[in-house]
Amino acid sequence: MGAEVAGVDLSAPVDEDLRAALRRAWLGAGVLVFHDQSLSAVGFERVARLFGEPAEYPFLRGLAGHPTITEVVKLEHEVINFGGVWHADTTYLPAPPIATLLIARETPAYGGDTLFACQAAAFAALSDGMQRLLAPLRGVNRSDNPAAARTREDRIRDAGREGDARALEAVHPVVRTHPETGRRALFVNPAHTVRLEGMTSPDFSN
Repeated sequence: MGAEVAGVDLSAPVDEDLRAALRRAWLGAGVLVFHDQSLSAVGFERVARLFGEPAEYPFLRGLAGHPTITEVVKLEHEVINFGGVWHADTTYLPAPPIATLLIARETPAYGGDTLFACQAAAFAALSDGMQRLLAPLRGVNRSDNPAAARTREDRIRDAGREGDARALEAVHPVVRTHPETGRRALFVNPAHTVRLEGMTSPDFSN
């Protein structure tokens, strides 16, 4: 999965033909990488609208004047990096955003890599029996699962939304079919999926 896109300046206007070509490339590759882009906050939001409608992150304040842009930072005093667990973003919402956009402003000399995994390929690699077993199941996703919640504690202390510490929960199919490509993909992740609907959560404390 993944593709590098060359010859496109995202700070310039994008016409409908280019927008459609980028969407086709994204649907085919899953992840698009654009090198050496110079984007303001307004430009970044404009790029996001090529793919969908930008949404605010539920637990952190966005940039001043740009609430849909959330800073992903690691400060010297912080002991855990924000989002440092394998996850699919905000699956505890009834309608999670269609995609996530990241722009790198400052990166470490080594380490700190962001990795991606293709859940459609993961599902396709399963046996026919396992696919049939999973297809009717639904996963319960929560925002307060410790695996993910602890990675945003430092960020919430610095930039949390006032009075917005509620736990969010949504139930989604374990296997989802993409409405445009028709590909089936696993829609569970260890950060937010806490159990299967109708089943109890495992308790490893004893």
